[in-house]
Amino acid sequence: MRVFVTGVSGWIGSAVLPELIGSGHQVVGLVRSDAAAAALTAAGAEAVRGTVDDLDVLGSTAAASDGVIHLAFKNAMAFAGDFEGAAEADRRAVDTFGDALAGTGRPLVLASNLLGLAPGREATEHDWPAIDGSPASIRHATAQAALALASRGVRSSVVRLAPTCHGEGDNGFMAMLVGTARARGVSGHIGDGANRWPAVHRLDAAQLFRLAVEKAPAGSVLHGVAEEGVPIRDIAEAIGRHLDVPVAPVAPEAAAEHFGFLGALLGFDAPTSSTLTRELLDWHPARPGLLEDLDKGHYFRTPATVA
Repeated sequence: MRVFVTGVSGWIGSAVLPELIGSGHQVVGLVRSDAAAAALTAAGAEAVRGTVDDLDVLGSTAAASDGVIHLAFKNAMAFAGDFEGAAEADRRAVDTFGDALAGTGRPLVLASNLLGLAPGREATEHDWPAIDGSPASIRHATAQAALALASRGVRSSVVRLAPTCHGEGDNGFMAMLVGTARARGVSGHIGDGANRWPAVHRLDAAQLFRLAVEKAPAGSVLHGVAEEGVPIRDIAEAIGRHLDVPVAPVAPEAAAEHFGFLGALLGFDAPTSSTLTRELLDWHPARPGLLEDLDKGHYFRTPATVA
């Protein structure tokens, strides 16, 4: 297959790239710089210059491809406080892909998120949060719109990724928690820390995206989850052990001050199943779990970003 991948230079995309090429697929990647284009070419892929705002580029490249994996998201914009703007740009890109692929039966695989699906209980692929117009729900509405493209002859699927997609080189939530613990001199968890976050190794996630573009049925909801729920307290203890700092609870009302923007997320209890995904695509995550990955030490080699 000739697969168009957005976000190909990002954390997940840079793992999806060799996963696809290693399975015999041709990759066309969306890149924003000459350096990224050169790196993509050196890896054996084709580079297309543009951003997720270049809808003409997205549409024409998708139309000339056998399938699309859409990983790009304006994370810098979202982290700067304009999550709504980032989510709206994502929706425009998905609508563009839908128009380009309509009636072809070709796949569109969209990366989405899990947090907020079913707070306090185990979420499954059948669960959806309320679409209430809030900025956070816009992205879930985009996922629903992508699945609805199945009625227009697109083999669309959505991969809802665990918030902790870990591995060496990660600069996401785990790296931020390490940076916060290093700066504060304490590894914290909110309340008793018994709340759980699902996790997946980025290489297992990359394999799931490859399986989805190859064979996910139209309208499939897939969960990129290897571990259904790792207690935040266990994560804090692993970080404290490696940094040689104490582990201590943080009161919910002090979470924003202590953890920054992560304070609004870290208290979620979000255990999530991927049983249906594994059965549907014969996906078997095999890489190290989150705590084992933390114990490898790579999260602690250089100072990480403070949340």
